[in-house]
Amino acid sequence: MKLFDVYPLFDVNIVRGEGCKVWDDKGQEYLDLYGGHAVISIGHCHPHYVEQVAKQLNQLGFYSNSVKNLLQVQLAERLGRLCGYDDYQLFLVNSGAEANENALKLASFKTGKTRVLSCEKAFHGRTSLAVEVTNNPKIVAPINDNAHVTFLPYNDPEPWERELEKGDVCAVILECIQGVGGIQVATPEFAQRLSAACKKAGAVLICDEIQCGYGRSGRFFAHQWLNIRPDIITVAKGIANGFPMSAVLISPEFEAVYGQLGTTFGGNHLACSAALAVLDVMEQEQLVDNARSVGDYLMDKIKKLNNDNIKEVRGRGLMIGIELNVPQKPIREKLLYEQHAFTGCSGQNVLRLLPPLTFTREMADDFVGRLEKAM
Repeated sequence: MKLFDVYPLFDVNIVRGEGCKVWDDKGQEYLDLYGGHAVISIGHCHPHYVEQVAKQLNQLGFYSNSVKNLLQVQLAERLGRLCGYDDYQLFLVNSGAEANENALKLASFKTGKTRVLSCEKAFHGRTSLAVEVTNNPKIVAPINDNAHVTFLPYNDPEPWERELEKGDVCAVILECIQGVGGIQVATPEFAQRLSAACKKAGAVLICDEIQCGYGRSGRFFAHQWLNIRPDIITVAKGIANGFPMSAVLISPEFEAVYGQLGTTFGGNHLACSAALAVLDVMEQEQLVDNARSVGDYLMDKIKKLNNDNIKEVRGRGLMIGIELNVPQKPIREKLLYEQHAFTGCSGQNVLRLLPPLTFTREMADDFVGRLEKAM
């Protein structure tokens, strides 16, 4: 048997990580500004994380959701306190797509409607409902194309208000910073008008914080820059620093119904221990503040390069897009193979930076030097 060949792979075999660095099987060190696609929030192999996960694995790795799991209760209480949503309810699942699936189901259960509004260039996952609200026809199979979704322009509130006035919208799903869409940042006016229109129409506002949440923007959630309060928040990626986990944060207006939602692996003991360790480190090392200050510093340094290849630098915290006047691929490959720095991308022309939230100013200086050489 061989692997189903769906990923274009770099010719690098990463075998070890520590903090914001990784090493390949030849011993080459790389500066990691990709974080395994925004997943590594507290750095690779953080000692406290390793200790807590190993300790839990020695006690109990898994039991089903048919019994009490006090780690889930601890996680709900800690997360609510740290993110400012202690009155919300927590449903634990396994991936970002699964979180968005359940958020959309909850919205439809509550409203009895089927129509959803989503953004142009949105990405919300690859499973059934999640891919339907993703604005990329190449990955939407015919079985997923059910005409439930209307895609509307980002940061332009008027078309959204007109659609919501029709009264048939179940939910609006929004990335407050688009990742795959090129690190586009929602404006406060857009977000606030959209939130008000949802309330007026009785539509559920879902903020997809899977990539931009969990401290990456310099606040716990990116929507907290915009002075809105969504009905549902979805999180994944950085929640457990690489252990498969995600969550749906659900406002008190929603009533839980036995059997309506469910999951086999979601919120298992090992996953919860990983997520609690992440919150420990985020709180002790003040990583949300670090993401804001180091992110501002890094963006400012890149803007000052004054390189003709750079068209625009945008983002918040440690979620940064460098839009280029040239294709990103050759520069990204030079960064990897010659300068030994991992970066992400969005489309043909945007380099996407998603380093661990432990990234430092010294590392920012180091990366900017490598970027300048690559360009």
